[in-house]
Amino acid sequence: MKRTLSLTTLALALAGCASLKPGDEVADVNRLTQHHTGQSLAAEPLPPNTLAARLREPLSADAAVQLALQNSRALQARLARLGVTAAEVDEAGRLPNPGFSFSRLTRGDEVELERGWHVNLARLLTLPLVRQAEQRRLQAEQQQAAADVLALAADTRRAWVAAVAAEETLTYRRQVLEAADAGAELARRMQAVGNFNALARAREQGFAAEARLALARAEAQRLASRERLVRLLGLWGDDAAALRVPDRLPALPTTAREQPDIETLALAQRLDVQAARLRLEQAARQVDAGRINLFVSMLELGVVRNTSNEAPVQRGWEVTLELPLFGPGPLPRAQALAREAAHDAADTAIRARSEVREAYGLYRGAWDIARQHRDELLPLAQRISDEQLLRYNGMLIGVFELLADARAQVAAVAAAQDALRDFWLAQADLDQALLGRAAPTLPSAGAAPAAAAAAPH
Repeated sequence: MKRTLSLTTLALALAGCASLKPGDEVADVNRLTQHHTGQSLAAEPLPPNTLAARLREPLSADAAVQLALQNSRALQARLARLGVTAAEVDEAGRLPNPGFSFSRLTRGDEVELERGWHVNLARLLTLPLVRQAEQRRLQAEQQQAAADVLALAADTRRAWVAAVAAEETLTYRRQVLEAADAGAELARRMQAVGNFNALARAREQGFAAEARLALARAEAQRLASRERLVRLLGLWGDDAAALRVPDRLPALPTTAREQPDIETLALAQRLDVQAARLRLEQAARQVDAGRINLFVSMLELGVVRNTSNEAPVQRGWEVTLELPLFGPGPLPRAQALAREAAHDAADTAIRARSEVREAYGLYRGAWDIARQHRDELLPLAQRISDEQLLRYNGMLIGVFELLADARAQVAAVAAAQDALRDFWLAQADLDQALLGRAAPTLPSAGAAPAAAAAAPH
């Protein structure tokens, strides 16, 4: 009986050593992401006073990412699900609980009591492999959770870019509408005194109508982009109404990144690639455990102590063995999962290489396009406008030609704004592609700005 108690005490002690501390799994995710985000993860949303203080000033891109990582309920739910996985892994890695059996038998005046303790030896034999496999599962889940954190950061940065670009576009479209309305009114008055024909006035009225439609689209785009950012930040009520972003996007960087080893870098640090490797290792451990269970699926060892009022005490041990005669056990399933994990790991690596090449190519293309707008098209449009104004002041052209040039200026500025927005979106896509799964955004196909003023009519 003392040996039985010692065995039980040892089993309980070892099981306790295998336990995970609550919160360790989130701490591991934080270590994976903090280097890239510069922000610790929070298990609860920000207090109202702290959140209100954060929203007093317009949010920068970095501040928006930090706020999303601290206040997003979706992220906190994701981390809570990780705690569920950690509890399952902890339970699977514990020693099997010992069993106890008791029976009371009578034969005439004879009373026999039988007591037994038993433990599953098959599970004990496979426990190291099970622990390793389950630990790989937890690590893979942590890698996936970290990838979700980085995806939230990238989505927030893209949403911030879109929201700021929408604010800038809305401001500019309001200015354009004011100028278009003034031009339409001028055309009406000049036609009234005989200096404008009906065609010229109709053109100015059409330009004003297009400006109103563009303003309506800009207002809708501002609403949609703002609400997308609000959702990612976890804001609602007065906090959502208090959200402010800067009036314009940052200027285009002087030079673009040069990253010739971008595929190697992505394979080394992408979390989905690391998670796929861990899943493959987990599947291999499950195959090893399945081979052990191929011949013996259940093996129990127990100690027995029988007492009787008419006979000496009986002591001994017993073995319970279950043979898998009617099936191969878990091995075929484990082997199929291992094949799936191997193909998934290869597919993840192939996809990572392609995504990062695509993201880098779009990034360089977006930088070239935005630089061309900044350094060539906008200065050229401004030069044309200045020349047209000089000609108008010298009475070489009429007001219609000057107004036509104003329309060309609007197209040039709008295209430059779109190009700058596309660049910052492309940079956010590239940053995400280097760390996890990404869907690079294709640049918008905006209308090309006019290179010269319209010909006189």
